Amino acid sequence: MDRALDGAAEPALDPSLVERWLATAVAEARAGLAEGGIPIGAALYGAAGELLGRGRNRRVQDDDPSMHAETAAFRAAGRQRSYRGTTMVTTLSPCWYCSGLVRQFGISRVIVGEAATFRGGHEWLAEHGVRVVLLEDAECADLMRGFVARNPELWNEDIGVD
Repeated sequence: MDRALDGAAEPALDPSLVERWLATAVAEARAGLAEGGIPIGAALYGAAGELLGRGRNRRVQDDDPSMHAETAAFRAAGRQRSYRGTTMVTTLSPCWYCSGLVRQFGISRVIVGEAATFRGGHEWLAEHGVRVVLLEDAECADLMRGFVARNPELWNEDIGVD
């Protein structure tokens, strides 16, 4: 999936750039897993490609259900005058909470590592003008599948399943 609301053709993203950006998010996911947390990582990049903030899901480590990876990356970026032109890179399709953050602050693009493990709000974001790039990255999928298989109760708690 790679859609923009107005249908205007955007230049294709440089695959090596996308790979580097995703590597930042994957490193965060792996760090979270090593800390005993949920392996989801994210990074927020500026319009010029500079790293603004990075983070990982820390809801277990911090005992804070709102500390999702995208939220952590957003907070680490600090206040920005505008989020127009920024890109949120995340290892997993963003949940509704994080999708709302993207919409609320006008983040222009979301790069999703994988959406097979969890299908969050990325389609909704695309329908509302956020450019969404869905990679279906094998490393991201393997990381989440392994975690979910080993920790189903924790995973279900994180995504709000009873």
